[in-house]
Amino acid sequence: MAESPQQQTVFRLADLNDREGRTFDLRPEDLAGLIARLELLDLRKVRLDGALKPEGRRGWRLEARLGATVVQPCVVTLAPVTTRVEEDVVRRYTPDYDKISATDAEKDGEGVPMPEDDTLEPLPAAVDLMEVLEEALALSLPMYPRADGADLGEAQFTEKGVAPLKDEDLKPFAGLAALRDKMGAKDGEEE
Repeated sequence: MAESPQQQTVFRLADLNDREGRTFDLRPEDLAGLIARLELLDLRKVRLDGALKPEGRRGWRLEARLGATVVQPCVVTLAPVTTRVEEDVVRRYTPDYDKISATDAEKDGEGVPMPEDDTLEPLPAAVDLMEVLEEALALSLPMYPRADGADLGEAQFTEKGVAPLKDEDLKPFAGLAALRDKMGAKDGEEE
């Protein structure tokens, strides 16, 4: 059985045609490291499909579609929770990143340079598609996956002999309604 040729995952921008760019269809097979780093139970059908295109005089734009089926532990029961992830991925690599982020920091009056456009990144010598895939997948994972029917329930912590505080007791207007009813009863007695 012939082995499939290894997919190219790193593109040196200086080697790309700055008029046409480069398309890619990344479907990694060895996912063990990615599964471990993202603390997943399983990962299937992973695909990053898109293109690197020139943008402006010296910048590059990566536009892709990320697809993956992830299995994470439920935050309540630890049961496996399967989620299909479908995300658009955009990265704009610019040689003017420092100028843009410094200008945005001056507008905000903050000392930390952070561009308003979160797709902007400094122009690298090379773009590693596996790094882009991992970052995009990590950002799109459900933060608190829950299995169907998983519920935290209600925890009650009190000293012996003391009535536990319930969620209803914390609602500020619930006490006002009881006070109004009590006041209404007193007004009715005076007449």
